Amino acid sequence: MKRAIPVVVLSIAGLVPIWRYEPSLPGSTTTPEAASTPSASDSSGSSSASGTVVKGSTLNTEKGPVQVQVTFQGEKITAVKMLQQPNHPQTTAAVPKLVAETLEAQSADIDTVSGATITSEAYKESLQAAIDAKG
Repeated sequence: MKRAIPVVVLSIAGLVPIWRYEPSLPGSTTTPEAASTPSASDSSGSSSASGTVVKGSTLNTEKGPVQVQVTFQGEKITAVKMLQQPNHPQTTAAVPKLVAETLEAQSADIDTVSGATITSEAYKESLQAAIDAKG
């Protein structure tokens, strides 16, 4: 009986990670993929009264696709919107931090969000592609 309680507790503790496991989406890749230069289909720019809107390239990660859309007012980044993002709790929590850092830094030179490294790296690559496409 002395051993039964620790065995049950440790068994439950060992099963918790299995219950919380979320498998990757089928058909997704294991590393971010990016073209060295965005193609016309990956990025597009349009001007309007609210500024120039440019889409970054789409990057396929093991968590899912990542693509940003950046709004520029002159040379200043005024808004960043995620057009595609993985449906994952860590990504959902990371996106507002990434956008806030982008607006503060006014570049793709931002910190990676801990716990969402894959999405952060793909976000930064898509963001840089949009900035480069704006030229």
